[in-house]
Amino acid sequence: MSGDSDCTRTSPSAGSPSDNEFLPDRPKYVCSLSPDLITKAREELQEKPEWRLRDVQALRDMVCKDYPSLGTSLDDAFLLRFLRARKFDYDRALQLLVNYYTCRRSWPEVFNNLKPSAIKPVLESGFVTVLPRLDPEGRHVVCIRPDRWTPSNYPITENIRAIYLTLEKLIQSEETQVNGIVILADYKGVSLSKASHFGPFVAKKVIGILQDGFPIRIKAVNIINEPRIFKGIFAIIKPFLKEKIANRFFLHGCDLNSLHQNIPPVILPEEYGGTSGKLDISAWNELLLASEEDFLHDFSQLVLPCDSSPHDMLVSGDADEKQCDDSLRGMKPQLYYCY
Repeated sequence: MSGDSDCTRTSPSAGSPSDNEFLPDRPKYVCSLSPDLITKAREELQEKPEWRLRDVQALRDMVCKDYPSLGTSLDDAFLLRFLRARKFDYDRALQLLVNYYTCRRSWPEVFNNLKPSAIKPVLESGFVTVLPRLDPEGRHVVCIRPDRWTPSNYPITENIRAIYLTLEKLIQSEETQVNGIVILADYKGVSLSKASHFGPFVAKKVIGILQDGFPIRIKAVNIINEPRIFKGIFAIIKPFLKEKIANRFFLHGCDLNSLHQNIPPVILPEEYGGTSGKLDISAWNELLLASEEDFLHDFSQLVLPCDSSPHDMLVSGDADEKQCDDSLRGMKPQLYYCY
């Protein structure tokens, strides 16, 4: 948490050369939040504008001291994402930052050559997109449609790459860092064979990233048109979700009225009983693909550490990992039962 003692502890000593003195000049941070969002960040995230840059410097000093080989960007705006995601708790923000890099190193199938042009087929399929209008809380709605994926065309990891890049693009906005996002997942037409691709390894990795390895606030996950099979999947996964995240899952079935209680029709496309016209994926695809150079620049800074182990990522204890393995091992029989 931000405090005077922490500030004193983590600030460079006066009158001595700073370790960062000879680094290139970093971009100067300029807050883009509206007065209302500044107030919201203060109330919900413990972010105090008058202490903001001091808190960023504290996190920067901790990185340089404890993880000098992490290879992370030390820009104010980048580090601020992690502080906001952990309500300005220095230690938790540092762990999230370490997890962010550990996730990237431990899953090369997802993170190697990660750029928008590499996942263009996924974008063109409409598997993931972002609705053009914000919800009443100022949150983007990420729409995921697994039925748009044909497993014979490319592996499930390509879908995960597309979702990850979508989140990376969204989190560049300070408004999203404060407000968070909402997920709308349409499971219409998802068969047993398609669901089986989401096995134990993939499930554990995705849950680890979303809960402990990415600086974004997921405020709600709305599931619609889920078949009976999904209840089996969710029953297996739910014990390994943090209670706060598990309580943000809403299963609506085919009940559009239930969905509209969480996401108003005015921002939804016609496919979900909304009034904003047909679902158009082109605008988001163009925006993401136009960000290619930005991603190449940002990700070029992500030098994966070679002197730390996967144990740095404290997602769960060994006992929980074993329990997760044992439970997920029984996924396929339960899927057949639910189907």
